Amino acid sequence: MRITGVDVGGTHTDIIAFDTASGEIAVHKIPSTPHDHSVGLVDGVSAAVGDGHLDFLAHGTTIATNALLQHDGAPTGLITTAGFRDILHIARHQRPLHYSIRQQIPWQDQALIKRRHRKVVRERVDSRGDVLTPLDEDAVREAAVQLAEQGVESVVIAFLNSYRNPEHELRAAELVHEVFPAAFVTTSSGVSPQFREYERFTAAAVNGFVGPTVQRYIDKLGSRLAAAGLDAELRIMRSNGGAATPRFAADYPVTLLMSGPAAGVLAGAHVGNACGRENLVTFDVGGTSADIGIVTGRAIMESSPRDTWIAGLPIVVPMIDVHTVGAGGGSVAYVDNGGAFRVGPRSAGAAPGPACYGQGGTEPTVTDANLVLGRLRADRTLAGSTSLRPELAVAALRTLGAPLGMTPEQTAAGVLTIVNHNMANAIRTRTIQKGKDPRTFTLVAFGGAGPLHAAEVAASLGLPEVLVPLYPGITSAMGLLASDLKYDLLRTMFLLGDEVRGAELDTVFTALDAEAREHLVADGVADEDMSFERYADCRYLGQGYELRVPLDDGMLDAEAVSRCWKRFHQLHAEEYGHAFPDSPIELINVRVIARGRLPKLPAFSVDADPDAAEAVVATDTALFKVDDELRELPTTFYERSKLGAGATLEGPAVVLQMDSTTVIPPGTQAEVLDTGDILIRIGGKR
Repeated sequence: MRITGVDVGGTHTDIIAFDTASGEIAVHKIPSTPHDHSVGLVDGVSAAVGDGHLDFLAHGTTIATNALLQHDGAPTGLITTAGFRDILHIARHQRPLHYSIRQQIPWQDQALIKRRHRKVVRERVDSRGDVLTPLDEDAVREAAVQLAEQGVESVVIAFLNSYRNPEHELRAAELVHEVFPAAFVTTSSGVSPQFREYERFTAAAVNGFVGPTVQRYIDKLGSRLAAAGLDAELRIMRSNGGAATPRFAADYPVTLLMSGPAAGVLAGAHVGNACGRENLVTFDVGGTSADIGIVTGRAIMESSPRDTWIAGLPIVVPMIDVHTVGAGGGSVAYVDNGGAFRVGPRSAGAAPGPACYGQGGTEPTVTDANLVLGRLRADRTLAGSTSLRPELAVAALRTLGAPLGMTPEQTAAGVLTIVNHNMANAIRTRTIQKGKDPRTFTLVAFGGAGPLHAAEVAASLGLPEVLVPLYPGITSAMGLLASDLKYDLLRTMFLLGDEVRGAELDTVFTALDAEAREHLVADGVADEDMSFERYADCRYLGQGYELRVPLDDGMLDAEAVSRCWKRFHQLHAEEYGHAFPDSPIELINVRVIARGRLPKLPAFSVDADPDAAEAVVATDTALFKVDDELRELPTTFYERSKLGAGATLEGPAVVLQMDSTTVIPPGTQAEVLDTGDILIRIGGKR
């Protein structure tokens, strides 16, 4: 079987192909095609697999994310309960900046659904799911006709309390399809069947806003793959770390948001676990940003409803917790109006790019700083195609540093110090500020720029070691081949602790299990490849947000419920530093996570060769800070493809490869593991 993972980014499309029969691996990286990402995807896959047959293709895409961030979605309409037309506008009392009178309010200044496209109909379901006012079907038909006449492409149906009883929303969707068959229709209960009206309405609005764009892309991709003779089983990465069929992804595109970074976290977990590490910080640094994820022995961390914001909007769909900071290879260094030296979040992007690219860029970037300090080499291209011009980098850094009385080299060192601290602060927000000791974690560094900065970032935080995957520049594509089909099903309960009965929960879980099994059977998953996990979302009475508590498999009795409460107290203490064992607990939601096993990329291996001498391509000098002094030190440069398992590298050293560059600073030691991954020990031997 030949399996392939393709991650389409804004600058490059990364491809990894693996033949399970022969063990052959093909890695390919080509420029993305922003006008139509399916063109670059198909061209790249064709180049990677040649004339070979392709059985399985996992795809990560930024189509939905870009449409939302750039506010480039479809004209969208809303049909909602009379009296609730402006939920999307009013939102909650929080504002991005509490005391500013000039701030922009994303949900108002860039509304996904204009007020003239928000229609109301008479209907009402109460908080228990009982129908108080029947649905006015004629009003739904009239609203749909009006929206069609106004040029709307997508219709969102969001009724009050539909998470308890979706009957009215489902019937309204049928009526819209009858009179407006061309519409892309979304129901809020289908996207996010849980309480919190504003968040549920917003998730549905985002789904409707990006839906037609994603649907057209998936249809075009399928046609282009077929035309190229690549008749593979296609699966698309979702933000929850699972894959989905093209049909599901097209119907629920809101679940694709941030799926690229999610694949990176999966890849980091795959690499770390293969090397025997459980507690991991994934560190994915590209041209524009650094994405931080956390993996523990228990699980990959997922976002909570209070943390999941994209483009200033709350997105209450299951999502791996990825924290993004504007720090990458293209981040621009500058002096602000107050005279402070800053780096990012503004980026030079792919065009014009860093000054050293010679494409017209004149502002100094992180890549320019690495080149001037000797950590990148002018005789090597980046990503296999981009040549570097040191004189342009020196000129850009001289222009920045001269008014500050700094040489280009000192300026470059300052740029790296600032950007490394920015990245370290991002990791602190996900470790120290959440009660996790970074000294017990391993940093897994990937992306084009991650291995350049990882060792120095780890040292500043006290992380003891860094793992650099065999193919760091295409690691997110590897993560696509570490995923499974995954469905999250949820039902809101609102039960106090003494009201919870195991038999009642069993009835609900049985129904959710059956629904999840239907999804997996429809996707062609065999029974032996299915797995199911049960959780309860709990909180203390009076709290605003919940913690997810794993439940026992099988029938739930009083003892199982009691164990759930004990686990909740323990999780609360871990998350917040304290627990209230005598306080009543609310069970808000129950959920089932269903997985269907997909083909996987195995752990890699490389031949043993402890002698690194043949891998040396140059001995030169590079600049490093030692005891807060910038020093020019002899540095050995290695070709990664020639390094065998067991090879040890003493810092300062630099490892070169097509898709990334790994820096091993002074005072550290690196070892090539059996898997081909490089383990950098901060502080030397252990």
